[in-house]
Amino acid sequence: MAAVQGRGFAQSWWGQTWLKALEDTALDLQQLKAGRALARGGSVGAVSVRPGRVTSLVEDRGGAVYRADVLLQRLSEEEWDRFLGMAVERAGHIAALLDREMPPHLVEDAAAAGVELLPGIGDLEPRCGCDAWDHCAHTAALCYQLARLLDQDPFVLLLMRGRGERVLLDELQVRSVASASAGSVDEETDEGPVDADGVDATEAFAAGSILPPLPAAPPVPPEAAVVPSLDTETEPPAGTDVAALEFLGARAAAEARRMLTDALAPGHELRAPDDELTIDQDAVRLAAGAPEAWIGARLADGSGRDRGGLAAAVLAWEHGGTAALSVLEDEWTPDAETAARARTAVEAAWDAGERPPLRATRNRWTATGTGAQARLGRDGRWWPYRKNHDRWLPAGPAAHDPAAALSAAAGDE
Repeated sequence: MAAVQGRGFAQSWWGQTWLKALEDTALDLQQLKAGRALARGGSVGAVSVRPGRVTSLVEDRGGAVYRADVLLQRLSEEEWDRFLGMAVERAGHIAALLDREMPPHLVEDAAAAGVELLPGIGDLEPRCGCDAWDHCAHTAALCYQLARLLDQDPFVLLLMRGRGERVLLDELQVRSVASASAGSVDEETDEGPVDADGVDATEAFAAGSILPPLPAAPPVPPEAAVVPSLDTETEPPAGTDVAALEFLGARAAAEARRMLTDALAPGHELRAPDDELTIDQDAVRLAAGAPEAWIGARLADGSGRDRGGLAAAVLAWEHGGTAALSVLEDEWTPDAETAARARTAVEAAWDAGERPPLRATRNRWTATGTGAQARLGRDGRWWPYRKNHDRWLPAGPAAHDPAAALSAAAGDE
């Protein structure tokens, strides 16, 4: 019968790799299949793990309960010495292990150092109360259950090989400090050339957990940097618009200061990164910098807007960035669920008899005869709009209910 792979049984790389090693080295695949069924059925009791041995009580299909043991040869002191030395030499491994993580490539690097962490052919010695001569369904079930333990804590494998987590981490800490001290002495006394090969980027990044903390962030400049003048004695290349470049440089400096201010604000790391602006959105951002009239005209033309449309877009941008700009230009029809929530919000926003007459058109609710409008954004917020001649203009930032939005649009707030 074909081998039954265990990728659906275990979830982590360690659990799956354990099962692959088990299945690749098994002599009786039929017993493995039976053991997997027992493990899936919850027939394996609490598992005891200690150096060189795992033990559990396993109930078979007939209801009989047997003690099952699986023995795995412990690493020798020489092998542990090679393993610990290898881990300390690689910044990524020492950092991960001290942070209670087991990187998958630890297995390959340990093997390169002559230390096999995963079992090979004949490494797993089964012992069961059913007196089977090799793996039986009970010991196979125990091995499958062990894969689940490895899902939760890969350090179980190192415990089976002879080192508990606390002892292992203490030894790594001692070796790490000794290695760092020796490195400092070498740097101070060695006058020869420095090895500039460096380390793998993954290891360098992982080493961050054992490096000193970064210095404090610099304060935000009180104002954006002044862009150097491009008006020099050297003639610019043909077709270069120097004034436009100076404007773009000034806006880039202002945007850099804004981004730095946001990045240093509390909770910034919890916010999702902003989407990249489209060309039309970026034109509005630039126009919000109060450019000269000729630059504003070029931005309006380049973004497909007239001057009034660009002015309205700038108003929206100042009230809420891309979200507000989308509400200005995107008229959409809410689906049934969104429309029902919107109607509920409208009905709950006013006390009985106080709600003004409203006319709903797609995502826009207009207070009849007042020139005030509330627009529902796709994010569920309500945006106030006020009619100015023949154009609806943004009247403020978003509100969480239509009454507040209409009140802002009417100028009551």
